[in-house]
Amino acid sequence: MEYRLHGSAADARRRADLLCIDQTVEAADHVIPSGAIRDQLLGRVIQLEVITPDSHRAVLSFPVELLDGTMSALLHMIIGMAGLQGQIRVTDLSLPDAVASRWTRPRYGSRGLRDLLRVPRRPLICAVLKPLGYSPQQLADLAHEFALGEVDLIKDDQSLRDHPFCRFDERIARCAEAIAKASRQTGKRCLYAPHISGPWPSLVEQAAKAMQAGARALLLCPGLIGFDAVASLAQLSSLSLPLLAHPDFLGSHYVTPDSGIAPAMLFGLLPRLAGADVTIYPTYGLNYPISEEDCRQIAAACRRALGGCPPILPTAAGRMTASRIREMVTLYGSDIVFILGSDLRRGPTPIRSACLDFRRLVEAETCSSP
Repeated sequence: MEYRLHGSAADARRRADLLCIDQTVEAADHVIPSGAIRDQLLGRVIQLEVITPDSHRAVLSFPVELLDGTMSALLHMIIGMAGLQGQIRVTDLSLPDAVASRWTRPRYGSRGLRDLLRVPRRPLICAVLKPLGYSPQQLADLAHEFALGEVDLIKDDQSLRDHPFCRFDERIARCAEAIAKASRQTGKRCLYAPHISGPWPSLVEQAAKAMQAGARALLLCPGLIGFDAVASLAQLSSLSLPLLAHPDFLGSHYVTPDSGIAPAMLFGLLPRLAGADVTIYPTYGLNYPISEEDCRQIAAACRRALGGCPPILPTAAGRMTASRIREMVTLYGSDIVFILGSDLRRGPTPIRSACLDFRRLVEAETCSSP
C-alpha cells in the first residue's frame, strides 16, 4: 500500500507505524502479544520518504492472509480506520497476481464491451436520460432519439429510481423497446443501462426485471449500494450484462487532497476489482476538484496489469462538448467512453442530429490520431 502522510517527519513516522497496527490487528501496541500475531499479522513500513517538509510518501506492506477476496475486507485494510483521521490519503495499491485473481473480474472489460457493440477502435459514446421528472414515455422518446443518433450506450441518470411519476418497470420496458426499435432502423447496436439501487434483494429483482425487459447493461452506484454488491452482481451467472459504475456519494473520499482515497484508486482500481466494465467520474477542467493528472492516473489504473483482470474503460464525463473531443482523445487515446449529458441539448440542433454530429467528430479525430 502507498500513502501520502501530511505533517512533520516525526508525524509521518508516527502515522505510518500506527497504520501498520490499525489497518491490520487494530489494537493498542501493549496488548499485542509477541509471536505469530506480532511477527506475521502486523503491517510493515517498507519506505518513508520526504516529498515536502510537510508531506511524506509511505509504502507499507500488509499481510495478504487478512484478505478474503471481498471488497469490504480490502477497503477495511487500506483505509478503514485511517478514514476516520485526517492527514492520511491512500494513493496506490499493489497486489500479487495470485491475490488479485481472488477478486471479481469484469465480465466484459474494454475489449469484451467493444466486441459486444461491434466497435473495434473508436471511442464509445454514451447518452444520459434526464431530467428527473420526465414520464416513462418522455424518457423512452428521448432514448429513441439518442439511439437514432447512433450512440453506443444509453444510461439512466443516477437520480432515476422507482418514482410514483415514473415507475421502474414501465420506464425500463418503454426505454428498452424504444432503443430496440431505433437499433433495428439504424442497424447499429445500442445498449441500455438502467439504474438499479436499493438493498440486495431489490437489486437482484430489479436486475432480473431489467434484463427480461430488454436492458443490455446496468448502471450501479458503488457508493450507495456498496462495492461488494457490485461484485456480487458481476458474478451472478444469470446476469450476463456489462456494468457501469457511477461515482454518486463517493465524492467525499477524494475532494480533500490530504486525506481519503486518491482518484486513481477510487475511480480506477476499486471499480475494476469489483467487476465494473466502465467507470464514470468527473472530468478535469470543470467545477470538480480533479486534475488532468488525476484523470491520466485513473486511466492507467483501468489498464495496468492486475492479476489477469481485464482492462476497463475510463470516461470523459461532465458537460462534455464537441470542443473537448481532441483534448480527451489526446489524453486517453481511443479506449474511452464519452458521456453526453445536458450540453448536447443546449443548442437548436435536434438530438438525433447532435448525436450523429458528435459521433462523426469522434470518428474523424480517431482516424487522425497516430
